This record gives sequence, structure tokens and C-alpha cells, in this order.
Amino acid sequence: MERLVSSWCNDGDLPQSYICPPETRPGKITIPSGDNIPVINLGEASINRNNTVINVLKASHEFGFFQVVNHGISERLLNDTMKVVAEFFKMPMEDKASLYSEDPNRVCRLYTSNTNYGTEKYHLWRDVLKHPCHQLEACIKLWPQKPTRYRDVVGTFSVEAKKLGLKILELLCDGLGLESGYLEDDMSETLLLVANHYPPCPDPSLTLGLPKHCDPNLITILLQGATYGLQVFKDGQWIGVRPLPNALVVNIGLQLRIVSNNKLKSAEHRVVTNSKVARTTVGLFIGSCDDSIIEPAKSLTSAAEPPLYRPFRYREFLSYHFASMGDTELTLQPFKVSI
Repeated sequence: MERLVSSWCNDGDLPQSYICPPETRPGKITIPSGDNIPVINLGEASINRNNTVINVLKASHEFGFFQVVNHGISERLLNDTMKVVAEFFKMPMEDKASLYSEDPNRVCRLYTSNTNYGTEKYHLWRDVLKHPCHQLEACIKLWPQKPTRYRDVVGTFSVEAKKLGLKILELLCDGLGLESGYLEDDMSETLLLVANHYPPCPDPSLTLGLPKHCDPNLITILLQGATYGLQVFKDGQWIGVRPLPNALVVNIGLQLRIVSNNKLKSAEHRVVTNSKVARTTVGLFIGSCDDSIIEPAKSLTSAAEPPLYRPFRYREFLSYHFASMGDTELTLQPFKVSI
């Protein structure tokens, strides 16, 4: 428990073990918020579905990152979710002690930095609560019992976020020309919640909340709150993702990049810290079952556009992803087909 950043972050200077290598440090350069990062009004889908399909496909192809508004999840539920998760991280240490674990195989756990604290080269400025959300009836029993509303609020949010994710995946199916439901069932069965808490940092120029990486799963729905910190890497530079009221960030994962045979982009991104206020985010990661076979959709390949990746089980891909420490090309290399 004493390793949690939130338990000692006010003690003074940034510890040496949290200083990133020079080439990965954010530095003191101000990164502008990207006004060109797409914002898609999903409410228009009921009026002009084709236009919404075009917008979602374009954003996924050019950025791999976009924000959605009028997405169908109520403002009250978004606020309640952020509030109850922030309350969890603010609770006294003794109220969270039973959830703290350094065992990466524990189903529901509170930990700090990254999956394997003891072996990583440097630490990340974050505390993490992670647990599955599917099947909800079974796994909710393992979730935090405090705050008392946590299970009810987060359970409801996870159901609604999964519905939203499936809606976006269906729009992408339409845009890519895949059959309806292609990305449903075991392709998008799992749902993992990762809540990140980034306390105020004594020197944000030297450390990171999360390093540059791509998500390995199919698609991620992120509630990022009102505090800036998320950045996307595009065309050789970092772009800040401006927090928008009641918006959700949508992130195309590597799994979807592979299924689309690189027609969709999976954007590399990172999280920077700040010295003034804490930042809390709630991410829901939609992905495949471990034994699912992942490969480029056959309808998206041909003699002129051969598959760029070999078939593989998702479990195998995840093992490479975690072993590569977030290096996207290192993760993908064993699965690429030589052409």
C-alpha cells in the first residue's frame, strides 16, 4: 500500500525511480490541444446514418482517435461515475487495503504504476483500479464495496458504455463493408474497466502517467473528465485531446487495426501529469475472448490487397503486447505476413 503514489505524493521532490528516460520525457514544451481531433455527433445517426458512418470511418482511418457527443449516455450517469470513482481513490488507505495487490493475475485489484512494479525500468505517476465487467452478475461481487454506490453506478455505466461501443463497431462494419454483427459475440465479448488516478506531480516535465502506446484490444471508451492530460501522436507530433463536456473519447485498438487489414488506424497515445490538480479517468476496454482467432477480415483482402497479418489467438497477441512494454511495432512484428 505504501507504494501507491497517492499515499506519499505530497512528500517533496519527484523520486529518481519516476524519472523517465530522456527520450520519453514530456519536457516543458506546451502541447496544444488539437482542434482538428474529430468530434462526432452520434445523435445524427438517427437522421442521417450514412453521414455518421462516413464520419466515424474517416476519423478511425485518419486518427484512430475521436470524441463522441450525443452518444446516449446521460450526463447524470457520466457525472455519477466520475464522482464515485474519484471518491474511491480519495478514501483512507485502510478502506482500500483489501483490494491492493501486486499479483497481476488477481481479478480485481488496486495497484500503482504498471503491471509489474518490481521489474519495470521506471515507474509511472498513477494509481490504478482494474476489474472485469463481463459477465456483470458474477464479477460485480469482486468489485469495491466502498463507496457504497460504486457497484450500482459503475455497473450501470459499464452496460451503457458496452452498448455504445457495439454501436460504434456496427457503424464501422457498415463503413468497411463487413456483414452486420461481424464484430459482435466473441470478437467483442470481454469488457475490462481501468480507472486511472494521477495525483498532482512535483515535476510533470520528467515523468508520465502513461507512456506512448497503443491499446491492444478492439476499441476503448474513455471518460476523461474535465482535466487535461491525454495526448495523441500524429504525423510526428503530440496533440492534446481537449476535454469536452459530456463527451467520451473513442480509441481504435490494435485488434481492430488488424481485422481491418490496416484500413483503420490505432493511434499511439500517452498521458502527461500536472502539478496543480489530480486527474481521474475511467476507461472501458472492449476486446475478444482469449481463444478467439484474430485475423484480417476475408472480405477486406484480395490478390491486390493480401492479408497483412497471420491468424492468431488473442491470448498469444496479449502476451507479446505486454512483453514489448507498449512498443507497437515490436508487438505487431511476430504477426505480420511477409509480402
